[in-house]
Amino acid sequence: MRKNSNGESPVPNILARGTRLSGEVESEGDIRIDGHLTGKIIAKGKVVVGTEGLVEGSIGCKSIDISGKVEANVVAEDLTVLKSTARIKGDIITAKISIEPGAVFEGHCKMERSDKQPDGKPKK
Repeated sequence: MRKNSNGESPVPNILARGTRLSGEVESEGDIRIDGHLTGKIIAKGKVVVGTEGLVEGSIGCKSIDISGKVEANVVAEDLTVLKSTARIKGDIITAKISIEPGAVFEGHCKMERSDKQPDGKPKK
């Protein structure tokens, strides 16, 4: 069985369509949001916001792939991808960014290698 970045199973953490969650989510691996999350995401892996997904708050992660709606500030250590269906309102700090035609981005983007981990703590 192939392991993913959370080291246990090929299935990432998923917030399913029709599910609402308020609070702080921390993960050692990947997270997929197809529901509505209000709060903070801290992931050492990849965050995927599906076309039906909505995140309001803040996101810190290794990389992020957005197809849905994000009203949050994003800090991605490596790569940020805004798909054509993405709607983002907030600031982005990332090392690399890809924006497909059709994506809507309202905010500021700062491209830099972060000296912080996704949880905001300094790298060792």
